[in-house]
Amino acid sequence: MNGRSDPSRRAFLRGSAASAGALALGPRALGGFGGLPTLGPKTEHVVLVAFAGGVRTREVLGTPANVPNLMRIAQAGVAAPKVRCANVGHYGAALSIFTGNVEVMGIRENERGLRPTLFERLRRDAGFGASDVWLSTSSGAQGRLFAHSDHPDYGAPYAANVLDGDGLFNVEFRKVLDAFGKPQPDSEHERATLARLAQSLDPGAITLPKGQTLADPEQIQRVAGFVLDGLTGGTSRITGPGGGDAKAIRVGLEILRVFRPRVLGITLQNHDVAHGSFNGYVEVIRRNDQEIGRLWDAIQQDEQLRDKTAVIVLPEFGRDRDLNERNGLDHGDQSEELLDVFMIAAGPDFRRGKVLRDEVRTIDVCPTLLRLFGVPTPRDVEGRPILGLFG
Repeated sequence: MNGRSDPSRRAFLRGSAASAGALALGPRALGGFGGLPTLGPKTEHVVLVAFAGGVRTREVLGTPANVPNLMRIAQAGVAAPKVRCANVGHYGAALSIFTGNVEVMGIRENERGLRPTLFERLRRDAGFGASDVWLSTSSGAQGRLFAHSDHPDYGAPYAANVLDGDGLFNVEFRKVLDAFGKPQPDSEHERATLARLAQSLDPGAITLPKGQTLADPEQIQRVAGFVLDGLTGGTSRITGPGGGDAKAIRVGLEILRVFRPRVLGITLQNHDVAHGSFNGYVEVIRRNDQEIGRLWDAIQQDEQLRDKTAVIVLPEFGRDRDLNERNGLDHGDQSEELLDVFMIAAGPDFRRGKVLRDEVRTIDVCPTLLRLFGVPTPRDVEGRPILGLFG
């Protein structure tokens, strides 16, 4: 069945608090640069969750019982049920979200893109510091590539800090930990975990820009505490379907609590189990919904984050309309269920309880977030800010 005719999806759209004026920008639309709305300084932090791995709208907005937490977030913000993607290969499709351009890279490519990412543009063009942009990923080696491009004017000096769900630290963290001294684990399990951390350091990650100093002693103490909490806490022992994604979200939450980044990207991958098991795919969706609910609630309970943080969730692409011979879902039929996905966005500068009915694109997310932080859309970015999100 095509996603546009799914009865439960129609019920969601009909029952939502949409109105004829859902796309009106209101009085704040006057002024600003380039005809865009003038935004107040409300949003100070952004969490961007990419459902990399492919997720259909039918199993999310069309089946609210699967995602009660995402539905809560949608009611606090905006649900966009018509978000168009172009590339349907995992790496290129997810990278497109972070660059604002349609990237043509395929599923198995392992080279950095040539166009700057959201992280690089914010660091170079908006003056964000090294500790302001972070990436938590469950996408392995490819996921780390989202941190920066090979663009000659941007690149590694403007990268995001990277951790994956298994504790991979970039080279900047290696320097910070070296400056602090090795944490002293209290048990054989902790020593083994710490050894795995050391072995997983990314030799190709960023170095500090010329003239920038290492973290101050207080920051180093926080880093060491973060490492030891990871060793002794439960994150390292999360297993089961969707375990990698759950770790990435938990690590992202700890990054948010400890380092207060201005932009945190979280990329997930375990939805791709759908190729071989529809039921396994739905189980991952439900588990990720639980973890995102935990993340959302932690933000709402934190006085420093509650009224200053935006959360955006969207897939890289959807899934085929029909099940394959393995009772799973591939991603190659070019159906609307594959090419049209959803987005949920809630934050202090976004509308509340609305449905965005206009078609937007996954590549529009990057320029939208740049706009939130006062950066005009660069000429080499295809996407455009999503005006219908703003209140």
